[in-house]
Amino acid sequence: MIVNVGGRTDIVNYYSEWLINRMKEGFVYSRNPLFPCQVSKVSLRPEDIDCLLFCSKNYQPILKYMEEINQTYKVLCHYTITAYGKDVEPNVPCLDDSIKTLLNLSKIIGKEKVLWRYDPILLTKKYTIQKHLEIFEYLAKQIAPHVQRCIFSFVEMYQKLNYNMPEIIPFKTEDRIKILEGIGEIAKKYNLSLQTCGTDENYEKYGIHLSGCTTVEILEQAHLIKYKKIKSKPIRKGCHCLPSRDIGAYDTCINGCKYCYANKNPDLAKENIKLHDKNSPLLLGNIREIDKITEAKQNHFIIEDKGKQISFI
Repeated sequence: MIVNVGGRTDIVNYYSEWLINRMKEGFVYSRNPLFPCQVSKVSLRPEDIDCLLFCSKNYQPILKYMEEINQTYKVLCHYTITAYGKDVEPNVPCLDDSIKTLLNLSKIIGKEKVLWRYDPILLTKKYTIQKHLEIFEYLAKQIAPHVQRCIFSFVEMYQKLNYNMPEIIPFKTEDRIKILEGIGEIAKKYNLSLQTCGTDENYEKYGIHLSGCTTVEILEQAHLIKYKKIKSKPIRKGCHCLPSRDIGAYDTCINGCKYCYANKNPDLAKENIKLHDKNSPLLLGNIREIDKITEAKQNHFIIEDKGKQISFI
């Protein structure tokens, strides 16, 4: 099983102590977001996990644990660093701090286990095409030697953005082409493997590889072992990723990103985080009498692995 640590919220940035406690205990409870009384018990024992899939905008809080985590589990880290400032991502570190943390992370676990995400790409009067290309090159120049690849996507114009970020300027076809040409040339310049996320569009003529941010190919490059040729399990249109189990909870991330899909609004997340108990098996709150707990089915995707597995202490 691939355990997703960061799809619903930024666990690394805000809940690292809780995660470390769950690793020591060897399991975590995950509440069904659609049916809150249904709770899954997910094993975090190393022998039950094919990959710990991290996704965060700030790895600094967990950096001191990453060497031990990397020795215990097979990890893959998506690190999101974009062009946006505090006006769009209020609680995300500045570019230079993020770059420094990414370089430290790469040094600890190895570049093959680090993926740089530059997404979502969106346009406003401030964040123009030229601005994106300038920042993308500034980042690529420093990051490219320390990551396996870069993954990007264009913003998905879902309904919440109409009131959370009304300043977004809708993409025209020519806008997309200019960005694709620009980042494709920059990636080539710095020998950076560049690919899409969440789309069925083919941009190979721009030097951009096909979509899929957690695929068999990526996992095999990261861990140097063979994975089964599993079909993707799309979580949204255009997704080509392998199935994973998310242990987070929606409306709990206080990064405050205006384009966020996982929060209804920032104020709700600020209230919910008050319910967090780092010693609880659940990310948010505790088990109730009305909850029904079931063991999660954890299928293995690895064909053969002769590596040593140890308990997380």
